[in-house]
Amino acid sequence: MRLLAVFAAVGLIFAGVWLDYRNQTAGTRPERAESGRAESAGTKSVPGDPEETRPGLPGFRADLGQLPDDPLLGFVEIPAGPFLMGSDPAIDTLAYDIERWSPGRPQGTVEVPAFFIGRGEVTVAQFRAFSEGTGYEADPQTLAGPPLHPVSFVSWPDALAYCRWLEELLRESPATPPELRRLLTDGWRVTLPTEAQWEKAARGDDGRIFPWGNELRADRANFATGRPAPVGEMACRECPYGLGDMSGNVWEWTRSPWQPYPYDEADDREGLEGDALWVMRGGSFSEPVRNVRAAIRGAAGPDVRREFIGFRVVIARR
Repeated sequence: MRLLAVFAAVGLIFAGVWLDYRNQTAGTRPERAESGRAESAGTKSVPGDPEETRPGLPGFRADLGQLPDDPLLGFVEIPAGPFLMGSDPAIDTLAYDIERWSPGRPQGTVEVPAFFIGRGEVTVAQFRAFSEGTGYEADPQTLAGPPLHPVSFVSWPDALAYCRWLEELLRESPATPPELRRLLTDGWRVTLPTEAQWEKAARGDDGRIFPWGNELRADRANFATGRPAPVGEMACRECPYGLGDMSGNVWEWTRSPWQPYPYDEADDREGLEGDALWVMRGGSFSEPVRNVRAAIRGAAGPDVRREFIGFRVVIARR
């Protein structure tokens, strides 16, 4: 198991900065109530068989993998269109060189087709539904957290395996909402977001520094705290699509291999025969402010499992 050298090379873990920032902000961040660990009992869930399910959590669908109980099961549509990708250091003074589009241009415009993305990160309860419903052998630490915390200690293949299971569940279950069923029937897939999809969902089309705007808001993201928070606990009304935890909480795997900018969607499909390193986005609970901006880029080897790495999923036409 290995973390990418990029972590060291670009300084994605800034212990000194983190401690300095925590000292500066001590006493100013809102206190969070710890969520107790809820024990779930019952039978395993089986795709397409809603009667064999674990007991549900309030507000979630036990028959649909503990997804949120709302009309689109927690998925949010991101409309088609262009957005600014990368960072302009003249605007974002915290930007890293690896976020620069090219030597002569700080940012690039990327056209992204419409897709749907999870409003929150995948939770422990959701990953448990997958693991118990399939017999998938998860790392013991993966399922040890409170049910509504983001799942962590997941490798890149773990995240993709969850996506395949969730797609099968949604295809086969009679309880799947009609709009999601139509998308899957039309060939859309449940998968990890590309790097471009993730960044557009995080910052919208106006090139903002953070998902909520250009100014630091310690009440909009869980960072520099040293501990994860329940998924969606920190609402972000100013975020362009109402998504939670796009900054902080846990780093999120994408399906894009590590490549220097400019971003090319073809890189997400071609030349992957080697030992690819996979892009992660968003920063985590242990990061300083510099590492939770919308354009921050990290990466790791596919077999890496850490307490600060999780994921969220998209439904997209591939």
